[in-house]
Amino acid sequence: MSVSIPRITPDLQPARTLVRDLYADMARADADTIGAVLSRYMAPDCHWYGMHPFHEQTGPEAVTGVFWSPFLQAFTSVQRREDIFFAGLNEIDGFQGQWTCSMGHLMGLFDQPFLGIPPTRRIAMVRYAEFHHIEDGQITESALFVDLMHLMLQAGLNPLRAEQTGAHLIQPGPLTHDGLQFAAGDPEASRITLARINNMIGSIDAANAAATPLHPRDELAVDWNRDMLWWGPAGIGATYTIDRYIEQHQGPFRKAIDDRAFNGHLCRMAEGNYGGFFGWPNLTLTNAGGFMGFPASEVRADMRVVDIYRRDGDRLAENWIFIDMLHFLKMQGHDILAEIGG
Repeated sequence: MSVSIPRITPDLQPARTLVRDLYADMARADADTIGAVLSRYMAPDCHWYGMHPFHEQTGPEAVTGVFWSPFLQAFTSVQRREDIFFAGLNEIDGFQGQWTCSMGHLMGLFDQPFLGIPPTRRIAMVRYAEFHHIEDGQITESALFVDLMHLMLQAGLNPLRAEQTGAHLIQPGPLTHDGLQFAAGDPEASRITLARINNMIGSIDAANAAATPLHPRDELAVDWNRDMLWWGPAGIGATYTIDRYIEQHQGPFRKAIDDRAFNGHLCRMAEGNYGGFFGWPNLTLTNAGGFMGFPASEVRADMRVVDIYRRDGDRLAENWIFIDMLHFLKMQGHDILAEIGG
């Protein structure tokens, strides 16, 4: 298990500071002023990756119109309740690109409809994960994943066809409360974390390819602590310990999903004990067994996924997951937003 993060790396503090300044300015913005804020930090041709129904956009004006202005019209007094922040070099481009990762909840008062989801006039917690690629003092690529199905559940809607196999929760931050890394992390710790993430990816690929794979418990024990926490998205839910993860997610997933193809990632990085990745899409697969209660389909469908990890010792301890469920289901003919009137 090894990874070749360069021993001598550029100073990532300017990239980190740029994004911290962006978030500070966003906290003072509203639906009318958010566009000007984004324009100060994002390149005019910034490529933005957003979940369904936002998809890919180019430039801050488009990003404002498709997501941030409608969001800030629907939610008032928004706070970014950040649990994890780190910066790193992107392994996918040979450790050339400087990226940041932020994860937590966007909390606000849900006062107006959003995508047809009815307002509650109560606190709503919108799970998010966001990646930014910084070049020459500007954000040139950005990805924002938000758990819209989780928001639906908070508003009293249940678009699912079956009960979640895991638990539905407001997903907390790290057990260790050290996820906000505003200063540079230890390079050796970063190398170990990224190597462990890569080894875990390899273990999954080996299990999928093997005629006689390891028992899932043995497979997972290589890379995960016994009391692992898997903070899954709404539709699947969270699980705790290797055995319950097998029972409540891995087993149902592998039983229902067939012909899984790994497409790769756009960004994969680590800093200190934290790391993560996203792809567009990460996976293409077939819902052959009625995943999440939706009927089996021969349609090949994509999963756009974020995984963020905390390492403890020599193994992974916590994992926060975002999946573009609405896009995955729509490719199979289930338009959840249309069903609720969005």
